[in-house]
Amino acid sequence: MLVWSYRCLRWMLGITFIYSGVTKLLAPETFAVLIEAFGLVPEALLLPAAVILPVVEVVAGAGLLVDLRGSLAVITGLLLLFVALLGYGIHLGLDVDCGCFGPEDPEADAFHGLKWGLYRDLAMLAAIAYLYAWRIYDRVTPIRVTWLINKRLTYLNFRDWHE
Repeated sequence: MLVWSYRCLRWMLGITFIYSGVTKLLAPETFAVLIEAFGLVPEALLLPAAVILPVVEVVAGAGLLVDLRGSLAVITGLLLLFVALLGYGIHLGLDVDCGCFGPEDPEADAFHGLKWGLYRDLAMLAAIAYLYAWRIYDRVTPIRVTWLINKRLTYLNFRDWHE
């Protein structure tokens, strides 16, 4: 049962980050405007940041689905960054959408503000703490990229040899 809770939490976080990243990639200009509202990124870097950040979210989310080494650390870093940014926005009294799920975020209409995004991110950080604790408890070792590459090469070599 606990193994499945580890897997389900990992998959839910991975899918959440993939969805979040894809929705932002569909409208990078809108996401750039949301980034600009925080006033922390120079104007010349707004669009690159609005593309790079969602790409990192999608790649890390996909890595988390297969339990790829480093993906949980990247997700943790992203969430810590988001918590810091949301806290900064709350401190400044900004009344903007967090931009978490792109321009069509239904949460933006229902809960216009940053506090709900902060609460959600803190809940995801608690889930991440559980994932790290489970890895220690059950001695889970995430797979390495090199293992995936070797597995693919082995498959290709085996297929070529038998044709």
